[in-house]
Amino acid sequence: MSIEVSPSPISNTLVDKDAYLTGLLDKVVASKSEGWLQDVRQRAADWVRQSRLPTTRDEEWRFADLSSLREVQFNVETFLPNITPFSLPEANKSCLVFVNGVYAPELSAVSGLPDGVVVSNLANLPGGYDERVRQYLAQASGDREVFTALNTAGMTDAAVVWVGKNVVVETPIYLVFVALGEGRIALPRCLVVAECGSLFSLVEEYTNRRDAENAEGERVYFNNAVTEIWVEENAEVSHTRVECDGAETFHVGKTAVMQARYSRYSCNAVSLGGRFSRHNLEIFQTGEQTETTLNGLTMIKDKQLADTHSVIALNYPHSVSRQLHKCIVGDRAHGVFNGKVFVPKPAQLTDAAQLNRNLLLSSKARVDTKPQLEITADNVKCAHGATVSQLEDDEIFYLQSRGIDANDARNLLINAFAAEIINQIPIPSLRETLTQTVNRF
Repeated sequence: MSIEVSPSPISNTLVDKDAYLTGLLDKVVASKSEGWLQDVRQRAADWVRQSRLPTTRDEEWRFADLSSLREVQFNVETFLPNITPFSLPEANKSCLVFVNGVYAPELSAVSGLPDGVVVSNLANLPGGYDERVRQYLAQASGDREVFTALNTAGMTDAAVVWVGKNVVVETPIYLVFVALGEGRIALPRCLVVAECGSLFSLVEEYTNRRDAENAEGERVYFNNAVTEIWVEENAEVSHTRVECDGAETFHVGKTAVMQARYSRYSCNAVSLGGRFSRHNLEIFQTGEQTETTLNGLTMIKDKQLADTHSVIALNYPHSVSRQLHKCIVGDRAHGVFNGKVFVPKPAQLTDAAQLNRNLLLSSKARVDTKPQLEITADNVKCAHGATVSQLEDDEIFYLQSRGIDANDARNLLINAFAAEIINQIPIPSLRETLTQTVNRF
């Protein structure tokens, strides 16, 4: 069952062929698969051929100019360099790594997981899981959005996380997607299924860990990622998504979450890198009494653009959702936040709150924010808001009067602003790493 909410104006309109998009499609569909996966890919490819890349004339993309993307001719040539081994101490035996879209078994380790848990790439699933995956893969994300459809059309493998009924996983599950090399396009795909009563933490990282012998990681590449998460009845998933691509890269990500009744889902999304980055986060409620918590942190500088678009579709009663997204924007960077909460008439007794807070570190920095509530239910508690501010001279002066120099005072205030989000991440080593990143900002 595929569920979509408020497609963009270009989603269901046939348009003249986009030569650049068609060129990308022809490259990513070069390889063939068999059976049901090929059928899924073909349907997505057919739709892409009738579509075009969005422009600033499209409402959902009016602050996100993709013209610089069109200047690069990407390829999908396989490139597997020697890279620095990955480490997250809490997940040293529950880690799955993909490099340029190719599963890297030599960097992966999944021996520390309990019975009832499968963490694997699509090609190496245990017996019996192929049919199960077929019922979920490409069903939640919706292929009526051009980048999602492009990912589906080029999908040859995927990371699969399947946690069985009533299974509690003590260690975090760590998924790493590395993109390296000049002019490459990577299509990371991830499917997560939390069966009834299960509980676990998931860390999803997109990175450009450098080649051990050169600086390939700083080259131009395009990460077009899609993650589908199914949270079944009374299950709980804590999801941390970290995007730290290189300074010259493009990143477009989709996270689509289906929440069944009594389920709990939290997401801590951190965006740090890329010339252009966009995260589409969509939550679809499929049963009553769900709990949803979305925390986001964007940190950009130079001429970076980071765009977060979120949708929370609350279709049943007695749900609770909380969203806090923070942006720290320096130099000439541009941050964008557009959050939508839909509360139709059946969703009575909903309690939803949304807040976007922005900190500008330069007179040239820019933020466009648009929190939205669309409510037709008449017995709800909903609120939203946005703030844009700069570092206060009085606060810096106060810290200086206590013996702290101006630069340290500035860093202390920035750290305090970011800490509200970072402290929600349940992985101690990751919190420490991100805190160090903020200190160097």
